[in-house]
Amino acid sequence: MYIDLIRGTPLLVQIFIIHFAFIPTIFGQSYGFMVSGITALVINCSAYTAEIIRAGIQSIDKGQMEAARSLGLNHIQAMRKIILPQAFRRMVPPLGNEFITLLKDSSLVMVIAANDILYAAKVISGAYYIVWEPYLTAAVLYLILTFIVSKVVSFIEKRFSIEYNPRKGKREGRVAA
Repeated sequence: MYIDLIRGTPLLVQIFIIHFAFIPTIFGQSYGFMVSGITALVINCSAYTAEIIRAGIQSIDKGQMEAARSLGLNHIQAMRKIILPQAFRRMVPPLGNEFITLLKDSSLVMVIAANDILYAAKVISGAYYIVWEPYLTAAVLYLILTFIVSKVVSFIEKRFSIEYNPRKGKREGRVAA
């Protein structure tokens, strides 16, 4: 229910609800935009991450668990030693995409006056009566950040690939069966 609720509502609405209703109701006062913004992003990201982990684990053939259990491993040992390492390889690309999406979605906290790149662009635009330059600069900064993160994710994806040879530092082709 939690995952369906969070994934089914827009992040912007979640930010408003958490900032104006959830945090003041639970704690009796508002703790500011930073706490609200981080809370909203964590709650939103955790729902998507939970789905990625669930899908990664379920993508592993059930025979892997049966084989591990037949070798005498209990459920926790089988998950830790057999299932999760295989699932993690499959989870790396979607987790990387989720991190990039989180980076870009962080600009939405600007609506509650959180200091981020987009908020700084808005302040500069209002102070100097210029429109294009601050927002184009913000766009370029987000592009640089997402480019760097995508390269790191690509490296991690190659590193955990089955064909990766750490001694040579490159991928090797598979022999056709």
